[in-house]
Amino acid sequence: MEENLRRLTDGVGGRVSGSPEMAKAVDWAVAAFRAEGVTVHTEKYQLAHSWSEGETRLEILGGAEKFPVRLVAAGWSPALPAGGIEANVIYVGAGTEDDFAHAGGNVAGSILLISSKIGATWADLFDEYALPPAIIERARKGGAAAILWMGARERLLLYRHTNVGDGEVDVIPQAVVAREDAMHLARAVEANPGKLRVRFNMPNKIGGPVEQMNVVGEIRGREKPDEAVILGAHLDSWELGTGALDDGCNAALVIEAARAIRATGLVPRRTIRFVLFSGEEQGMVGSWQYVQAHRAEMEKIRGVIIFDSGSGRTPGFQLSGRVDIRDAVSEILRPLASWDVNNHTLDGDIGTDNWDFLLDGVPTLVANQVEANYLPNYHAASDTYDKVDFRELKINTVIAAVTAWGVADREQPLGKRYTRAEIEKQLKETGLDEQMRKQGMWDVWVNGSHGRKD
Repeated sequence: MEENLRRLTDGVGGRVSGSPEMAKAVDWAVAAFRAEGVTVHTEKYQLAHSWSEGETRLEILGGAEKFPVRLVAAGWSPALPAGGIEANVIYVGAGTEDDFAHAGGNVAGSILLISSKIGATWADLFDEYALPPAIIERARKGGAAAILWMGARERLLLYRHTNVGDGEVDVIPQAVVAREDAMHLARAVEANPGKLRVRFNMPNKIGGPVEQMNVVGEIRGREKPDEAVILGAHLDSWELGTGALDDGCNAALVIEAARAIRATGLVPRRTIRFVLFSGEEQGMVGSWQYVQAHRAEMEKIRGVIIFDSGSGRTPGFQLSGRVDIRDAVSEILRPLASWDVNNHTLDGDIGTDNWDFLLDGVPTLVANQVEANYLPNYHAASDTYDKVDFRELKINTVIAAVTAWGVADREQPLGKRYTRAEIEKQLKETGLDEQMRKQGMWDVWVNGSHGRKD
């Protein structure tokens, strides 16, 4: 597993969906499954756009002494016109309605600088995605030319997020500024209100629809091969680093779990599918497309297990309100009780590849990993092979394999597939409905483009 991950991270490197590196990552995954004797195939779908960053630059023209400003484009941000734009920078604090009003309300034609706090907890990570949609809408309505997001990491560490959730290009140009440089900019604006003028150039390269692939390994069941459990992670990443923690280490985990199960010579009662999704960073597009393509089979998907939080220890799973499966999951993991792995929670997650399965009523288990070193490094230039804790990754691989085997081999299904009414109740009881509203993801449930329809 260590050497396999090294080939992915140091060899292929960062792998943005739609890029040549992503195609190489698919080849890596197919070859890795085949090397372990696991049946494997790819499943194609269309991503709305390809995207890559040009030479993003920001230069101070007047209103303050010049200093370097290090920044990167936000993923799937539109490009600025050739040659860039010249505009004043307005500091809008955290970007709340009051902050916009305090800034004078008139932001038309300006570049907005939005502050942030340092990301230190899972709640902070959620805010990085929950807060921007409303700010972007205020900026768009006000006619702002662009948004600069203050980095949430220290020591000039740059990272890339996207604020769209469907693979489409965003509505306004955006970039992430190294925290220390953004704070310097904020001080300069406050010292010279209305006078800090910059030239901002961001020639992002945006292409049309591009074919992408999910990679699916399979160990076919002995008694109920048409029923399946899915063990999954995402294969794509951002490219400033090499995507080791997010989520290369867990892509390697999925392949290693397949190898280990096959090596036992045992065959589970039901089929186990080992799925490496692409398009996750663009809004879980690959897993959505998987659910769309396999909708007729959802009644027989007995569980979906997802690892997507680096190599931190796994003390249990998020069950997204599914009280009905908690005892069965604990029983499956009883052989590992001495590892303290049965601390399952009923909270939920809409930020990884379980989401569309959950909206289709399937029981989902998301590894509830400790933060470890994930939050300072994910999506960042520092997300590299050396950050992976291989001891914990190997323990997590055992947990993943035992869980997948247990769901596949137990006599009774893990849990029922929920109806739409039951899913709606589940979303409300877990607060996932509010999370979806904040992140602009509620409408796709209401209009039926995502989720079970009956």
